[in-house]
Amino acid sequence: MKKFLFITFLAFSQLLLAQSTGTLKGILSDGETNNEPLPFANVLIKGTAMGTTTDFDGNYTLNVPAGSHTVVFSFLGYKTIEKPITIAAGETVTINQILSAEEGVSLEEVVIMSAASRESVSALLLEQKKATVIKESIGAQTLSKIGVSDAATATTKISGVTKSQGTGDIFIRGLGDRYLSTTMNGLPVPSDDVEKKNINLNLFSTDIIQNVGISKTYTTSGYADQASGNVDVVTKDYSKKEYTVGINGGTNTNVLGYDGDFRTTITNNDVSLGFHKKQYALQDLISRQGWDTETISAQPINYSGSLSAAQKFEIFGKDLSFYVSATHSKSYDYYSGEFQSFRQNRSDNKFSDVESFTTKTNTSGYVNFKLKLNDANSFKFNTLFVNKSSNNLYEQGRNGLGFVYDQDPQQDGAFVRDQNFKQTTMVINQLIGKHDLNENNTLTWAGGYNFVLAEEPNRIRNEVNILDVASSSEIQFAHVGDYQQRKSTQKIEDVEYNAYVKNNWKFGNLNEEGDKPFALNYGVNYRRKERDFKSQAIGVLARNYKAPSVDELSSTFVQSNFDNGLNLRIGEVDLFSGELNVLAAFTDFNFTLNEKFSGNLGLRFERDEINVSWDVANYVGRIGNTSKTYENLFPSLNLKYEVAENQYIRFATSLTQTLPEFKELSPFEYVSPTGRVSKGNPDLEKSDVVNVDLKWEFFPSRGEVFSVTGFYKNIKNPINLAQSRGSSGNFIFYNTGEKATVKGLELEARTSFIKNEDDDTVLGFNANLTKMWFSQDLDDVFQYKGKTESNLQGASDLIANGSLSYSSNKEKEFVATLTGNYSSDKVFALGSPEDFVNSATLYNDEIIEKGFVSLDLVLSKELTDRLSVKLVGRNLLNPEIKQTQFVRNVNTEIETNETVSNYKQGVQLTLGVKYAF
Repeated sequence: MKKFLFITFLAFSQLLLAQSTGTLKGILSDGETNNEPLPFANVLIKGTAMGTTTDFDGNYTLNVPAGSHTVVFSFLGYKTIEKPITIAAGETVTINQILSAEEGVSLEEVVIMSAASRESVSALLLEQKKATVIKESIGAQTLSKIGVSDAATATTKISGVTKSQGTGDIFIRGLGDRYLSTTMNGLPVPSDDVEKKNINLNLFSTDIIQNVGISKTYTTSGYADQASGNVDVVTKDYSKKEYTVGINGGTNTNVLGYDGDFRTTITNNDVSLGFHKKQYALQDLISRQGWDTETISAQPINYSGSLSAAQKFEIFGKDLSFYVSATHSKSYDYYSGEFQSFRQNRSDNKFSDVESFTTKTNTSGYVNFKLKLNDANSFKFNTLFVNKSSNNLYEQGRNGLGFVYDQDPQQDGAFVRDQNFKQTTMVINQLIGKHDLNENNTLTWAGGYNFVLAEEPNRIRNEVNILDVASSSEIQFAHVGDYQQRKSTQKIEDVEYNAYVKNNWKFGNLNEEGDKPFALNYGVNYRRKERDFKSQAIGVLARNYKAPSVDELSSTFVQSNFDNGLNLRIGEVDLFSGELNVLAAFTDFNFTLNEKFSGNLGLRFERDEINVSWDVANYVGRIGNTSKTYENLFPSLNLKYEVAENQYIRFATSLTQTLPEFKELSPFEYVSPTGRVSKGNPDLEKSDVVNVDLKWEFFPSRGEVFSVTGFYKNIKNPINLAQSRGSSGNFIFYNTGEKATVKGLELEARTSFIKNEDDDTVLGFNANLTKMWFSQDLDDVFQYKGKTESNLQGASDLIANGSLSYSSNKEKEFVATLTGNYSSDKVFALGSPEDFVNSATLYNDEIIEKGFVSLDLVLSKELTDRLSVKLVGRNLLNPEIKQTQFVRNVNTEIETNETVSNYKQGVQLTLGVKYAF
């Protein structure tokens, strides 16, 4: 009876309290970031202890006694707003408020917390939650904790994304380079590699990254040349006054044994800080510069240094801010392994002692200026300068056991050395403007100018035979062709102009959140890309010439020998040039039909014109050209429905395309250090892609998300790299069939196991898993041993990423993060028959790149408010990077799985110190 009376008393008290209070609610917005929701701001009733903070979406709700009060809205560094309210019992009052930077307070002294919000986990999840399209991002805050140093590695922390350890290529949902697009702040950026469509994301260091986003579904404001997604690198701008300096040092465990004898190319003598200074013309390099390698006298230690500064000024009453960053790094890599290749199920070459010595540098400078004329008009200017170099010495056959089929003077004892210094200089310039014409109309525009210069100024290649390794180190120069002893040069120059203009017009009656339910976006895109390519080789025919050893080749290439039998072969210059012109108009309509259902419907007209001309030795008649013009409509539909609080269902479908790249169309042959030859195909046509996605998302609390996504792609005329028929063994790009399909399922979980009293994550877990099913039909010319279907080139059917992170969330914070990645086997190159009649036995099977697990550990500690230290261990498991190929023994007819190549990259250990002034 006493319990019953007590419960009745409590219920009656709550009823009386409810009858004497009202509800105050609303949304606080951030005036410094385009009126985005402002989380964690304070809402207080003046003169009382009653208050609350805004949630993840800027919402607040507060029970207030009936009567007249003053409500106080505040946020660190922002102007405090007080508003009088009168509220009746049982009444709900809605007040939406915009908070902006404090007036009269020195901007140098105030840290505007939300200005850096696009770097934080919570803010990026908020953006993902509010977006209509399916988009995922990773910010600078997370990148710092997990020890990521560049944009390429950053993308692998997003579900469905993996990176090839062998090539550095990024794969989204199993689709590689040609199916992606890359932008910086929404504008296209050029490739730094003749072999690739997209830029190497390793060039973007995390010192300049605000966040990296991947849009896996398409909206019509973007270029249609993206089948699997778009990678957008958003660069940093001013968030607070800061001056920082960082120093890092470390090593690769594969390099530790080389103290004073780490080998490098002879071109290293002409390189300073990653910049090459040409000493001689190519022909003079034959006799005036040696052919033998060099050694680095000191222990090779990886190091890097960085400087950054950010400041904000007021000039003539206008806000001008800047952020600048400069970095320089140098690293050393070494691996040993094996390599072999097969033709018609017979060994073509075989080496059991491959060695690779690489020295890399990266020098970058980034400048950002932002001018805010007033609340309605602002301009942003970005300049990124990057100079990277890679100095690679590759050898195979030093042990005297190498084999090359049909080599002259002999097949056994084959030895190959390839010395190649590559330097890429890139400049990206962008000017971006934003204008609020009125409260309902916003005009944005941007223009870009990009320049890339990629050079191989002095590539040296020698192919020789160690005559009898058991008795002597003496070698004889191989002479099947005129260019087995050669020096060559290659130069690529890209110039690109791009721009867009986009207008956003909002209309309709205001909803409860203070937003208008409809918006019409429309605009135009323009892009012009030009490429000039030049390559020349000068060979030496050294028939019957010998040298004491593989380390004493220079003694042969002297003027006296050229006067007495050595023959110089001056190759004609190989050239190709390309032009890409894209002009597009687009419109899309954003709609919010009610508080639960919203979407985006768009249409794009795009005209793509590709012109490529060439003058190359391996093309009959040398001179040729191809022109392709495509005019298409590209529709898109994105829908979003809130099934419950913080739970959403998203649906997206679109039509996109994949355009062939210049190099894929030009028949120029490029020889890799291993001897693999890749070549373009002028008959290549674009691929058309139908995309469908269905996603469920749940955001249980700040910084947490769970999601399940199913997706489907139908690719018409898929493009693949395949092995060609014939003795050349080239790898050529083809439309290998009529269609390919991709079906997939993505699972993602980002949660907190342990939180402190302030709701900050102490122990957090992030994992994603992507399972895919691929199928593509094969044209008759690619069918062998009854094989009529295959997987897509470069596609892993299982990708898993995960991280476990601990943070003390206290003064002098300690953070520990363990991250792991797995990608399953993928096709490196499709196979093909050598003979249609005997395709069951005479064929070259597909080459498979084996899957592996990688593991990284990052430990960081704040020693003082300004000084921090970080220890990073990458590739801790040091897995074997391996390619395999099934080979059918021509005698026994038994098929075995043979190793094509394998090596280990080593464990990278780095210790860094950072100081903020």
